[in-house]
This record gives sequence, structure tokens and C-alpha cells, in this order.
Amino acid sequence: MSTTGTIDRPATHDPMKQVPTMTPPVSDTPAPETSGAPESRQNRNREMQLIQEALARAHMHDRLQEAESERPAARLAAARRMQRRAERASLRARRALAMALMQ
Repeated sequence: MSTTGTIDRPATHDPMKQVPTMTPPVSDTPAPETSGAPESRQNRNREMQLIQEALARAHMHDRLQEAESERPAARLAAARRMQRRAERASLRARRALAMALMQ
């Protein structure tokens, strides 16, 4: 049986395009659980799992985008903290120099 994608690696990442194209099993007598059932119901378990995976993939993508957008703000905050620390160190050095010159 050849399928266009697997559960782990679907053919597309778009959830709307992840309709599986599995063929029903070839036999003389239909299976009792699928006799009379439409083709869409036969692949329901696989479709549902693909939908869950697509939702998880989209959620991970959103989280990655959110982290990427927060990264510059975190860098700016760290730079400002380092700048304040450097300014305080500079003031301490000036005071120490002034104290050394006064003695």
C-alpha cells in the first residue's frame, strides 16, 4: 500500500490538506467493522491523529515565533542592565581616584 504521507511525516503541514488517501483492503469479503461504512470513516483514526499532529506542529511554530520576537527585547534589557552596571563601576572608580588624590 502506498500512501502520500505517514503519521510522523505527512505530505503537507497544512491541516486542511492532510486528507489521507488510503485505499481499502483488497479482499473477497468486506471486513465486518467497515462493511457499508463510507471511505471517510475508514480512515477516521488516521485523520484524527494527523489533525492532532498538525495542531501540535502549529502550536510549536507559534511558540517559536513568540520566542523569536521576545529575543530582541531580552537583549535590550540585558544591555541596559550592563550599561547601568558599567556606569556604577565608573562612578566608583572616580570616587576612589578622588579619595586617593585627597590623601
